[in-house]
Amino acid sequence: MGSEQLYDGYAATQLFGQGVSYTYDDVIMHPGHICFGAHEVDLSCNVTKSIKLRVPIVSSPMDTVTEAEMAVAMATVGGMGFVHYNCTVAEQAAAVAKVKAHCPGFVVTPVCMKPTDPISALDNLKLTKNFSSVCVTDTGAPGGQLLGIVTSRDIDFINDRQTPLEEVMTREVITAPANTTPKAAIELLKQNKKGKLPLVNAQGQLVGLATRRAFVDERQLPPQGAPSLDSQGRLLCGAATGTREGDKERIARLVEAGIDAVILDSSQGDSTYQIQMLQYIKQNHPGLDVICGNVVTSAQARRLIEAGADGLRVGMGSGSICTTQEVRLLGALQHPVTFLQQTASCMIITPCVYDYT
Repeated sequence: MGSEQLYDGYAATQLFGQGVSYTYDDVIMHPGHICFGAHEVDLSCNVTKSIKLRVPIVSSPMDTVTEAEMAVAMATVGGMGFVHYNCTVAEQAAAVAKVKAHCPGFVVTPVCMKPTDPISALDNLKLTKNFSSVCVTDTGAPGGQLLGIVTSRDIDFINDRQTPLEEVMTREVITAPANTTPKAAIELLKQNKKGKLPLVNAQGQLVGLATRRAFVDERQLPPQGAPSLDSQGRLLCGAATGTREGDKERIARLVEAGIDAVILDSSQGDSTYQIQMLQYIKQNHPGLDVICGNVVTSAQARRLIEAGADGLRVGMGSGSICTTQEVRLLGALQHPVTFLQQTASCMIITPCVYDYT
């Protein structure tokens, strides 16, 4: 072959510059030389210009994907969740506040019942969700006054399953303060030989729950690594919003709840409306990071980056759930979009979130 160099494949610029669109099944990457150990691999990256994640995965702001529980789970393992906005402003702000107040290691939303609820309600809960115990509060929900706790030991030999929980519940409950750490909670569970440890605030209201089972299960899993935390040591949490006039109030409530970043959620993000909302947020909430999108072309990306976007959401109809390509005949296959957007954004140093929903 003389001095000619052999190429086993194509460089990305060659492959994606042919005017042909590819999906992931059409392309395979060639392996390269390995000169490092697996323990040296660092997957951390920025989701916005100022927010860095240890795990490069975020959960989508869809009503079937991300609410408080998923956002907590994502941040706990080093990623980040974005709470959907297919709900009222108050509901979304409450979900964000729940994430920001959560301490990793505890139950996100303790199951509660009212003192007047019958034992049969707990029987049904066990059948549907395999929960055999509940906290009893005056409101039947977390945040209410803790009145007692009911476990299987309290109801195993009760024949009348319509008996109210207040007649069988354990009223003398061992509790811990709201600021108890997971390590301290484990010690209390060991000392008192209990399976549940409710966390209450100064007013006696239930704000959390530690369980022996959760800690035992966690010990059997591989180490999760460091969670995603803000400057105050709270879990990171994002949320989605729209570009309508009424969404300005939503954004203000989310900021009050402690949100770290917001996604301007649109299947086509290259619009006057999104740029106007971006400028409004930067003027009225300068500390809030904004991820714009969705986009699929370098021209779209450049317009949003120049308008001040802290990150881009990339992809249009690339997954099995989204129907943008079929309904609007708009979009692009994700593989070349991923390459082209990364190339364009790197020129101006703007992180990208690749949307596969």
